[in-house]
Amino acid sequence: MKPPAPLVAAITRAGQQHLFAHWDRLDEPTRRSFQRELEAVDWALVASLGAPADGVSAAPAIVADRAATPRCLRLGDPGNTIPPAEAARCGGAALSAGAVGAILVAGGQGSRLGCQGPKGLFPVGPVSRATLFEVLLGKLVAVRRRFGRDVPLAIMTSSATDADTRAFLAANRCCGLDPDRVLVFQQRDLPSVDAATGLLLLDSPGHLALAPDGHGGMLVALADCGGLDWFRRQGAEHLVSFQVDNPLARPLDPEFLGYHLLSAADFTTQVVRKREPGERVGVVVEESGRCGVIEYSDLPADLAAARLPDGSLRFHAGSIAVHAFTRPFLEATAAREDALPLHRALKVVPCLDAAGRRATPAAPNAIKFERFIFDLMPLAGRVCVVEIEAADGFAPLKNPPGSAADSPEHVHAALVAHARRMLARAGVTVADEVDVELAPDRILDEADILSCLPPQAAPIDRPTVIGAACPSPLPRSS
Repeated sequence: MKPPAPLVAAITRAGQQHLFAHWDRLDEPTRRSFQRELEAVDWALVASLGAPADGVSAAPAIVADRAATPRCLRLGDPGNTIPPAEAARCGGAALSAGAVGAILVAGGQGSRLGCQGPKGLFPVGPVSRATLFEVLLGKLVAVRRRFGRDVPLAIMTSSATDADTRAFLAANRCCGLDPDRVLVFQQRDLPSVDAATGLLLLDSPGHLALAPDGHGGMLVALADCGGLDWFRRQGAEHLVSFQVDNPLARPLDPEFLGYHLLSAADFTTQVVRKREPGERVGVVVEESGRCGVIEYSDLPADLAAARLPDGSLRFHAGSIAVHAFTRPFLEATAAREDALPLHRALKVVPCLDAAGRRATPAAPNAIKFERFIFDLMPLAGRVCVVEIEAADGFAPLKNPPGSAADSPEHVHAALVAHARRMLARAGVTVADEVDVELAPDRILDEADILSCLPPQAAPIDRPTVIGAACPSPLPRSS
């Protein structure tokens, strides 16, 4: 079996004919699989990638010249131009009307955390050991209980996580969600290229070294699978997106949604206040009325450390990858080929060496390409930035146990501390050093806690999941 002539011609035009170096020694099933993989590659795109000298771009000129942190609305701040209560009523009305849909970005693997399969299967419940999927999908169940309407959910997987994610959802009945209101779609893979030569790397003789195309791949993949039309048929005029590694995420907070709606924004984003220059989050900036996000790796150290007269960082609006969009805005940008540029990152990528042996280089050897969904921000007619407290909405799980930051231990502590604060506001006493957890499918706020616990409840003196035994759904709010 020889590769099809049109495929050979496309690969030759892209200057990548080395990919066939091992073709003759592949068995027929591997050849067929490799052929399908090669046919799925956008060879015109590959030809345009080139081989940059390094994988880190310079910070955009607007940062150094005229950029500043945009005006932010703060969750719960009575000094906002839009009163918090008014925003909460507006956002709640949109949820009650079924006008909001959600997109969960879940293409990442748990290998860095020491577990197999999708990162969404990693257990984070301090008491229950609930997985990230159970925690995050449970939040949508709680919204349905409160507002009486399903929130249609699209879950973006990758080639590495798609099958396991679908199997988990089937085995766990979508964690309490209506399966007809859950859409699973897969983002694209992009090949990695040798940093010195621009040649595509092989992971094995019959397999490219591929990687998902970043959270920005959400837009094209959702459009390609008919997901935007699916949301339209579900009645969702506004879509929120959030990432699977943040169990404290609040994408469906009514007040947040209300600011998005009442600001008539195309793109609304949540931020947390950076206190120290070295915090590894991108920053939202504004220049000449246009907003964008600068990745922390692209912000020079002197600018990251620059402070205002009041001592706060000049660039303090840390992006946490929780966004809200109007559906028409996503539809319009999905039709633009230039909406989401590719970003290059210099990485270590295991690959075949010149002798055809798989090796892991000691130093970064390859360029990986990703798209970032926040690159849509400059295309928006209006952007709204909402600041939340990190302790109540941002506990990313990125590093293995024992790491200095963003580890399972840090996430565990953040979830317990958040639960203890909410219980304290509800008048519930928790003994020191006792782990408590809020059942995500039952507890949205203090009102839910009071509905699940009897009046004058005894102090909690043992590990407890609050709401796990709550017997009935809460009434629909008006």
